[in-house]
Amino acid sequence: MRLQFRPRSAAAAIALSLALVVASSLTALARASSIEIAHYPPARVESVLDTIHGAVVSDPYRWLENARSPEVVDWMNTEDSLARSALVALPYHAELTARLKELSYIDVVSPPLHRGNRYFYIRRRGDQEKAVLYCRDGKTGPERVLLDPNQWSSEGNWALIDWTPSLDGKYVAYKSSLNVTDQSALHVVDVATGKRSDVDVIAGARYANPSWTPKSDGFYYTWLPTDSTISDAARPGYQEVRFHRLGEDPNRDRIIRTRTGDSGEFPAADVSTDGHWLLLTVSHGWSRTDLYYLDLRKASQTAKPEFRQLTVGRDAIFNIRAWKDRFYIHTNDGASHWRVMEVDPKRPGRSDWVEVIPERKDETIDGFTIAGDHLVLSYLKDASSRIEITDLNGGGAHEVILPAIGSAEGINGSESDDEAYFQFESFTTPDEIYELSVSSGKTRLWDRVHVPVDPTAYQVDEVFYPSKDGTKIPLFLTYRKGLQKNGTAPVLLTGYGGFQIAMKPYFSPHSFAWLERGGILAVACLRGGNEYGEAWHRAGMLLNKQNVFDDFIAGAEYLVREGYTTSRRIAILGGPNAGLLVGAAMTQRPELFRAVVCEAPLLDMVRYHRFGSGITWVSEYGWSDDPEQFKALYAYSPYHHVRAGVAYPALLMVSPEFDDRVDPMHARKFVAAVQAATTGGPVLLEIQREASHLGADRIRSAIELAADIYSFLIDQVGDGTP
Repeated sequence: MRLQFRPRSAAAAIALSLALVVASSLTALARASSIEIAHYPPARVESVLDTIHGAVVSDPYRWLENARSPEVVDWMNTEDSLARSALVALPYHAELTARLKELSYIDVVSPPLHRGNRYFYIRRRGDQEKAVLYCRDGKTGPERVLLDPNQWSSEGNWALIDWTPSLDGKYVAYKSSLNVTDQSALHVVDVATGKRSDVDVIAGARYANPSWTPKSDGFYYTWLPTDSTISDAARPGYQEVRFHRLGEDPNRDRIIRTRTGDSGEFPAADVSTDGHWLLLTVSHGWSRTDLYYLDLRKASQTAKPEFRQLTVGRDAIFNIRAWKDRFYIHTNDGASHWRVMEVDPKRPGRSDWVEVIPERKDETIDGFTIAGDHLVLSYLKDASSRIEITDLNGGGAHEVILPAIGSAEGINGSESDDEAYFQFESFTTPDEIYELSVSSGKTRLWDRVHVPVDPTAYQVDEVFYPSKDGTKIPLFLTYRKGLQKNGTAPVLLTGYGGFQIAMKPYFSPHSFAWLERGGILAVACLRGGNEYGEAWHRAGMLLNKQNVFDDFIAGAEYLVREGYTTSRRIAILGGPNAGLLVGAAMTQRPELFRAVVCEAPLLDMVRYHRFGSGITWVSEYGWSDDPEQFKALYAYSPYHHVRAGVAYPALLMVSPEFDDRVDPMHARKFVAAVQAATTGGPVLLEIQREASHLGADRIRSAIELAADIYSFLIDQVGDGTP
């Protein structure tokens, strides 16, 4: 999802909200739309028919797939101009923009990463457009700027994507890209001098994930060719794992694992902090991984390494860390709610693995790390976080006391350091950064984000409702205290439902633009995520994907049935996998929703694998080359289920200008189809300029988009003011 309704991902929510006085009474009906469209830009209809596994599939707007066509460019620009002019003229737009500016330009900070004697962290001060990487020498040393993307170009379109310090804190490898696209390059900066190397520059760093050697003389990384003759669909199959030695020509980097041609594989190498082990993980989508290992003390520095298999071909996920010549593996193999195993590399056979943290049926082990010679375990219980610390044998468990029910993220620590850091947030708690003593489990507030809102005025409930097949689905509801359940509250419903992403509680000041007007924010924890382990994930993928849409639709029905709202006051929002979610919901149950905001979505599920990174998601969605999977995909593909004469909800489609992950052809084709078919609300396509799949990294861009979206939502479903 976008607009800062985030899947954990994760990316930190930009602090935006709207502080407005809310009257005690609520209007009963959604007001009439102020958006009047005389006519949409013409989109010609072609007779394009494909016969796929015996089914005739119509694709009348296939010409809109070609973004380089002058006709398509003109159509997009006209659509964008129409949308922007309509949105900026809406009531509240100017007021929203002004208030969002006040609430957006605030100080934000990330948990620090301790490497050597240095601390690294992201901070964005209130007068900055982009976040900056800072470092300190020692805990109390002066804060200094290391990487400031605000200064990288006069246009402001270069972005800092990711960064990885060496273990001794001497260097930082970081990725930069133009317009936040995935087409990034890897650079190295000397921390002491701030000088960027002119030699250590590696193109094709989309999946790089550099892992430094203990000596800081180089790093292992995943390389991707940038050759324009290779199609986007085929490119992931060209990934190679390489080793780069500092100061040497990257074109001569040693190849550790050659390309396989399989676009569904994602290889990554990680060297243990003591330099003993090189661990190779090969992910096959989001349901299966293979593990290999190499003893670097015995490996040749010139020959291609001969990895040993640790586990290959099992239909499960394995996440591995090495410490004290033991492997610790977080896995769902034989444990849907996950467990942790210990492996002696001298006896790597599966029968010799030892379970140190068993599966719990009432909680899911969402992740783990090794810090301070302990296992630090992140649990999920009904989608909320719990942290537990044990010794390396799984004994001496003690719990870290969190401030409230919420989400604890990003535990930063090292195997030998008792000091670690993490971030906590909830729907009503802005980001708080805590320092953690691993040995005692005690925490100390290190920093917090200050947001000019009053979160104590709001209430958070977690309820459970039955889906179509009776499965109980968690739903978080946030609203102003004292809400009367008289069926008149506007509701903004969102979710995700895929790729093992759990919808944990999060703080988004953006959402206060809704809450302070008497609205309800409803976040559904749908199947397809990791809220309840791998069985929950698999119940929402491949042939089971319809379960996700059923879960979401049932959530809206629950809100109506329980007297919170009516269908005329429900808006839904989501992207990109959640863009598919809201697209399917509006085409399957158009009468249930009044407004839809769809961002960077997948909507043509018959041809999605041919564009952008689509081929890499086949293990999650399936693909139309397979007869059975085609049948399931075609049955819910939103683009193929737009029907003439249906009163569809009002639609605001947001499509990033430079999205190189989910091709914007999905947004274009769907908008053209709905505009031609609907007898309902307005259908708008806004192009998010200088933005990619991850959005735009400038605050002013986020403000513009947020003002457009909230103005649209308020115009369609009203608010809680009389």
